[in-house]
Amino acid sequence: MTTLLRSGHRAQHRVVLLGGGYVTLHAYAGLMRHAGRSVRSGAVQVVVISADDAHSFHGFTGEVLAGLLPYDRTRTPLAQAMPHAHVVVGRAVAIDAERRVVRYEQDGETGVRVLDYDDLVVGTGGREPASTVPGLAEHGFTLRAPGDIEVLADRVREAASLRGRRRHAVVVAGGGMAGVEMAAAVADLGGAHIRVELVHAGDELLPELCDSQPRLVDRAAHELKRLGVRVRLGVRLTSVSADHAYLSDGTCLPADTVIATIGQRPVQVPGLDAHRDPRGRLVTRPDLSVDDHVWAAGDAACVAHPTRGEPVPANALWAIKGGDHVGRNLARSMRGRSTRAFAYRGLGQAASFGFGRSISELYGIPFTGWLAWTLRVTFFLRFMPSRRKAAQVVGDLARVARRGRVPNPAVAPAPVTVADVTRSRTA
Repeated sequence: MTTLLRSGHRAQHRVVLLGGGYVTLHAYAGLMRHAGRSVRSGAVQVVVISADDAHSFHGFTGEVLAGLLPYDRTRTPLAQAMPHAHVVVGRAVAIDAERRVVRYEQDGETGVRVLDYDDLVVGTGGREPASTVPGLAEHGFTLRAPGDIEVLADRVREAASLRGRRRHAVVVAGGGMAGVEMAAAVADLGGAHIRVELVHAGDELLPELCDSQPRLVDRAAHELKRLGVRVRLGVRLTSVSADHAYLSDGTCLPADTVIATIGQRPVQVPGLDAHRDPRGRLVTRPDLSVDDHVWAAGDAACVAHPTRGEPVPANALWAIKGGDHVGRNLARSMRGRSTRAFAYRGLGQAASFGFGRSISELYGIPFTGWLAWTLRVTFFLRFMPSRRKAAQVVGDLARVARRGRVPNPAVAPAPVTVADVTRSRTA
């Protein structure tokens, strides 16, 4: 079987978590809050199978690309974030819900291993569908796979340091929250040395906000213009070569770097096919179970909004809240208690355009400038999996302020303190 079973010990209850992202971390945290004594005693065993040995916190990706934070701040080893879990670095290759087993491949070893479970949580997340655009997988850069952000950050920093006669050309595909943040971050770092063009298939930027918050969309467009980002609406990326990006209107753009923020597709583990929607997501019940003893949340799941009924957005906050709810329901189920329906209704959204510049929407109320930036940073610090890393981020941003990378030095930001960080959810 697996190395987990060679000792002959089998916990009374085994929970297997697939993926190393927000769903897994917060399902673990929720389980530890409500059944931590059973986990620490060994009665309940938690096993994590993840292709990455660390959790990547994507909230500060823009700050990493802009050179405001080191990449390491966004990375927390899974063994550190989940100290009472057994972490397996590998990849799940099949789920057999009838037999309650997961088949997986472990890094550095050959062959497929089999691990039985009492409860399974699928939090495998999503990836950009790079294969749908010819040449994008070979020549472009994505953000969601392990190591993607580090490779892209190195590329952008190298381009910004060059002082050649020709500016480095960057094309960002996608005009949602991630796209506008990435375009702004690269332009903020590169200045006159990098030319950034943002390509968006829709007629307006930020489709997630254009109906409810047109003022914030206008502010985002203004910030991109301030940074020198050229925005092309109503055209999509059709193919990519080593040095060009081709658009649906026939335009051929010079492109040394192409960044894809074109949405995501769920990372699927074969099995449970009868429970998938047309996009390949696992359709959950109100309590976030998929089948008996199988749970899902985040980008790999189709979770219905508790009041509107439509699928909830595919972003980190919904994955965090979904994972936490799964953890609590796991604890209730193990005690023989009835599970509860997922009742979270949403909080808001935010995007950054440099130090002290942001837009945010909180419970439908729009904010801009320093206040929006402070709300966004405080929120992200709250959910970082490592208090130490969060405290380091506070120090890094304080040093940035002292160096003068502030749009208006006469206006000081609302303070973000280590006290804010201590509210971070960690196990």
